[in-house]
Amino acid sequence: MLQSYLKIAIRSLWKNRLFTIIHVTGLGLGIAAFILIFEYVAFEKSVNMFHKKLPDLYRMLDSRPTGDVFAQMAPAIAPLVKKEFSEIKAYCRLAEGSANGIITIQEPDRKGSVQSYRENGLAYADGSFFTLFTFPLLYGNAQSAVSETNTIALSASRARTYYGTEKAIGKTLTVNNQFGKTLYTVTAVYEDMPENSDLRFDAVLSLQTLANPANLNGNGWARLDGFDGSYVTNFFQLTEKSNSGKLENKINTLKKKLSPEDKSKFVLQPLSQIHLGSSTDDPYLTSGSLSFVYLLSAIAILILVIAWFNYINLSTAASLKRSREVGVRKVVGAGRFQLVSQFLGESFLLNFIGFAVALLLVYSVQKTFNDFTQKNFSLSGLLADPAWIAAAILLALGAFLSGSYVAFSVTALQPVQILKGTSGAKASTGNDKWLRKVLVVAQFGVSVTLIISTLVLYRQLAYMQNKDLGFDSRQRLVINGPQLGEEKALGTSSALLDNQVSALPYVKNLSHTGIVPGNYYSFNASGIVKQGEKQDDAKKGYAMGIIDDRYLSLFQIGLAAGRNFTVREAELAWEKSGKLMINESAARQLGFESPLKAVGAIISWGQPFEVVGVVKDYNHQGLQKMVDPIIFMPRRSGGMLVLELSTGHMQRQLKELEALYKAAYPGNPFEYYFVDQKYNEQYKTEKQYSQVFALASMLAIFIACLGLFGLASYMTEQRTKEIGVRKVLGASIAGILALISKDFLRLVFISILIACPVAGYLMKNWLGNFAYHIDITWWMFAAAGGLVIFIAVLTVGFQSLKAALMNPVQSLRNE
Repeated sequence: MLQSYLKIAIRSLWKNRLFTIIHVTGLGLGIAAFILIFEYVAFEKSVNMFHKKLPDLYRMLDSRPTGDVFAQMAPAIAPLVKKEFSEIKAYCRLAEGSANGIITIQEPDRKGSVQSYRENGLAYADGSFFTLFTFPLLYGNAQSAVSETNTIALSASRARTYYGTEKAIGKTLTVNNQFGKTLYTVTAVYEDMPENSDLRFDAVLSLQTLANPANLNGNGWARLDGFDGSYVTNFFQLTEKSNSGKLENKINTLKKKLSPEDKSKFVLQPLSQIHLGSSTDDPYLTSGSLSFVYLLSAIAILILVIAWFNYINLSTAASLKRSREVGVRKVVGAGRFQLVSQFLGESFLLNFIGFAVALLLVYSVQKTFNDFTQKNFSLSGLLADPAWIAAAILLALGAFLSGSYVAFSVTALQPVQILKGTSGAKASTGNDKWLRKVLVVAQFGVSVTLIISTLVLYRQLAYMQNKDLGFDSRQRLVINGPQLGEEKALGTSSALLDNQVSALPYVKNLSHTGIVPGNYYSFNASGIVKQGEKQDDAKKGYAMGIIDDRYLSLFQIGLAAGRNFTVREAELAWEKSGKLMINESAARQLGFESPLKAVGAIISWGQPFEVVGVVKDYNHQGLQKMVDPIIFMPRRSGGMLVLELSTGHMQRQLKELEALYKAAYPGNPFEYYFVDQKYNEQYKTEKQYSQVFALASMLAIFIACLGLFGLASYMTEQRTKEIGVRKVLGASIAGILALISKDFLRLVFISILIACPVAGYLMKNWLGNFAYHIDITWWMFAAAGGLVIFIAVLTVGFQSLKAALMNPVQSLRNE
């Protein structure tokens, strides 16, 4: 019996080859898109989920009344909380980024030879790091890996880089960073932290090293028993029976008792939520985007549903022809169950072939997709996620539902009605027509919505990349400052390098600065007030930027009032000069009526400072957020050297600059980037959004047009004799084209009318996430609608023209 059904299904599919090709192509593309997107979704859901102690691990956050949330806080907080509350089993403080610098290794086989490596993936951590988090050690003991001072654990890849095939345990290396030059002993080597982890470090240094004041290099703010510097992230392991909500309340009660005027509160965020959050409106810090995951999932399902709609559309269109087959088979004794099984079998066979095609497509484009997402996805990785079972069920359910309508509707008719062509069959055909119309409208409605969304996304991205930001980023080269060498010698070398670089004909200007647009500020601070103001103003936060006297001119940032720093003030630095500049936003937050009123005023920040100038607001960060209130502090020795270069011969210029840099700072790697390129990296997410929507739009419209092409083919075949009669009676080719096309184009127009307000509403909400954004204009809807109509006309017009040009004698020969 099964063999018989299979033969009939194969014969039916072969007989209707055009429809079979359309079905398989649509399903193959739809399922391939679904699999690729599901790879991404499954990866995002798996981040951080591999930790064995995950249910008991929490990150502490500092939530301010302003709505700002910070993960970094003072290092003395965690030990205090652990001491006060028995619900806390263990804690781990992480200082990410603070350890970054240059690692140097003395080569044993060559006397005096030193290898140096610039590292941006270092972190200080408490000794509990490898016991709280599941990062397997290849060598060493998890309990003691970084528990002692001056110890370091290396990732497997870094151990190979530094020592090759030699055993790394027991080796020594030097870390040169903001805390000076410190010798460390390698006590452990761990497996490279997996890609699906938010914590990914190339090396973990003992945080206890900073407990020794001699290792702070004068950075008193980093004292482990201090409450001033906020630079560590606190993680806690709770006891099994602890209630995180109750513990959170206890901690905040203690906080209020110790600091009654502080209105912020501590939040315990489960480690399982630090990547995607608890919901799309989660107010706390996350490293991923749950809304983007949901959006991708919806797009994947919609593309797949459009492909299934094609099957229903084309199958119902051909139902009249298949109904006669059903009538004959019923007359000769076939039962309804057998007939339903046959139709469902055809549906599953088509979906199976489509699935095979999809796997080939996925295999073909996997590398390209991985390059696009900058992740290492694979089908094997997808199968490691238990959610693949739900995806498989969805595919099977879709195949069943898409085939069941035709199976149950056609087999429900009585054979007498079918073979006579009476009202029952006609009624069924009429219902099918309405279903087809609804599905076509739904398909093109989704396509139009995606196209409008793509246009808005691209326009917003172009707006952000081209808007006047209040500074000039073109041809500005940033060179990282040195970290190897004695401070006095580095100062002398810096002055010499400045003279050499300034003499180069292609260097127009230079500046030493601690901040660069598109990057972070030097640090953030509060406790800054205008003299005589309320003490509550001390809680307001400010971005702090260390700059020299040439920073504003180099970036062509204007002044709203007052003057720039002098050379003398930059050399003295803010601590001795007593001078500061503020931007317009900071002036407003400090309570000055105008920029002019701020000039000459005194503000207090531990000591009195005079405001010598008010800088015009510029977008130091991306356009997703408003301009921050910034306070500029003078200092000549910033961490970065920024050059304004002339255009042309860039590679030659870079080689010459590298030679001068390495001569001035031996052993320090020459690392650079261009400000405009770095600044636009802030829009990486928006760029991915626009590319995803563009690809989804093309897929959706292509699959929808495949169905439209199939429907047009079937309809013109059914109306061949009608077209022949009309041509004999004098109908023109244009008239026949309009006759066939108008019904389809009417449905496309309806889909546009429905999709425009939906897309407008969705995109308006999305643009609300940006402090600066475009307006949605009428031409975006017109362009999307026009594009869809044009494609639909081409799709239907091909079949219509073919029918219109057919010889009427051939059409009417059998009459």
